Amino acid sequence: METQENQLDGKGRVWVTEKEVSLLMSGAKKTRYPLRNELLVLMLYRHGLRESELCTLRLLNLDFDNARVFIKRVKGGVDFTHPITGDELRLIRRYLQERKKGRGASLPWLFVSERGNQLSRFTVIKTIEACYKQVGMRKINPHMLRHGCGFYLANKGYDIRLIKDYLGHKNIENTVIYTRLSGKQFEGLWD
Repeated sequence: METQENQLDGKGRVWVTEKEVSLLMSGAKKTRYPLRNELLVLMLYRHGLRESELCTLRLLNLDFDNARVFIKRVKGGVDFTHPITGDELRLIRRYLQERKKGRGASLPWLFVSERGNQLSRFTVIKTIEACYKQVGMRKINPHMLRHGCGFYLANKGYDIRLIKDYLGHKNIENTVIYTRLSGKQFEGLWD
């Protein structure tokens, strides 16, 4: 019987697990910009962001009073406001304190480069590469964090429509992959 880990594309598992996200965040702490990179990994995963969505995330999208972030989706996706949990909120605040000291402090984007510009997709890809190499992990790309988010939600038993909205999918056909492979929906049927 084929395992869930090898079902997606024949190249192996193309999503990350919670444990792998923790390892990536540990790797981020060993990079040149530890706070920024740790937050980058966390937000890609927790909000199921694409690289371009992360790069265009603006400071005004953050609502600290209500612990929320507005996610502007690309590819005709559906925009939504997501909650920010305590650990993520603390990390954002620590990063913003550090960001004030560097170039690009007045830029409208949450994530800025060392040169004081808007962070690019290429930099996001290279950052994830640096993180997984720091801890000796398998090759991981940013989109695997998005898939990891979808599988996490499916394995927690959340409704497919909720996952669709959370990931900003316009068409539910893009979401069903997460439930098709999880098998979680069958647990307890014969109890």
